[in-house]
Amino acid sequence: MAELATIARPYAEALFQVAVKGDLNGWQTQLDALALVAGDEGLRQFAAHPKTSAGQVFDLVVEAAKLPLADGMRNFLRTVIENGRLDALPAVAAQFHTLASQAQGVADAVVESAFPMDAAQLAELSAVLEKRFGRKLKPEVKVEPSLIGGVRVTVGDEVLDTSVRARLERMKTQLTA
Repeated sequence: MAELATIARPYAEALFQVAVKGDLNGWQTQLDALALVAGDEGLRQFAAHPKTSAGQVFDLVVEAAKLPLADGMRNFLRTVIENGRLDALPAVAAQFHTLASQAQGVADAVVESAFPMDAAQLAELSAVLEKRFGRKLKPEVKVEPSLIGGVRVTVGDEVLDTSVRARLERMKTQLTA
């Protein structure tokens, strides 16, 4: 997995440098569509077949993406296919999103909650977390019943764990020390 990330980084950075001069959200949408198509195992097998040309793979991917692609995105896709890096496209998209979020001053936050959260609860929690982490957050909520109560928030490599399970673990450590 680290190898794919290493391969994807220069592609993502180059694409971001071009996209930031134009419609960043449009480029993200197109790249997401291409990454979704490139994630298909059947397509990757077709692309790896020795009798399949780069042009055939390009045409198939563009058709499957079902989106009009900007000229720059079409050139990017051709380069990826000609270099045999179609399998790295989902990793390129992930790294591109990270770069775009950083440029916009936004960070992705994974909020694990013991119970489902409604929109009002999430908005209130987001406001508190944005103050705590010092940046705008894009929260993604996951229900994790094993937390018993409370939330665990992951932003990048920072973790804020206020769950009941974490509190019980800390109490257990203190009592056995």
